Amino acid sequence: MDCQDLVELVTAYLEDDMDPDARVRFETHLGECPGCATYLEQIEQTVHTLGALPPDELDPALRDRLLAAFRDLR
Repeated sequence: MDCQDLVELVTAYLEDDMDPDARVRFETHLGECPGCATYLEQIEQTVHTLGALPPDELDPALRDRLLAAFRDLR
């Protein structure tokens, strides 16, 4: 697995939606690539931080920009 593959599979990894072989390749790459390990930590922290934010405290314009950015990733 290379770095690009890992980035594309982060959501599946965090949602525990990977087949066992892919999970092993993912975790092996994490153990060998400090950059990807840091990337995963940053994504986990982002998910944790945003998950703790009450929905009514998020500026509607920011919410719309975030949703648009994630939609555009596909």
